[in-house]
Amino acid sequence: MNIEDLREYCLSLKGTTESFPFDDVTLVLKVQGKMFALIPLSSSETSISLKCDPELAITLREENEAVVPAYHFNKKHWNTVYVDNRLTHKQITEMIDHSYNLVVAGLPVKLRQELA
Repeated sequence: MNIEDLREYCLSLKGTTESFPFDDVTLVLKVQGKMFALIPLSSSETSISLKCDPELAITLREENEAVVPAYHFNKKHWNTVYVDNRLTHKQITEMIDHSYNLVVAGLPVKLRQELA
């Protein structure tokens, strides 16, 4: 996957919007205004930072060196996932889905129903 593939996949998730609130080099992806992914556009390595359940974050980091604590946020709850040959397309999309679903689960019931 490249940056455009990451962006397109995230935007295919219902209710996802994108913006550049921090700077012009970090794409922020949100669902109902809540951030679930950050894609740095200026990095030489393709990566995506994702929200993650703390226990799963530890497991993912132990199992794959392409997953590291995100420097953007609380390291317990965000991972930076380096998109390269260490991870399959399926693994990357599963991590994106996990982040998206965590954010959706935290939304009020009415908003969750609209996204279902």
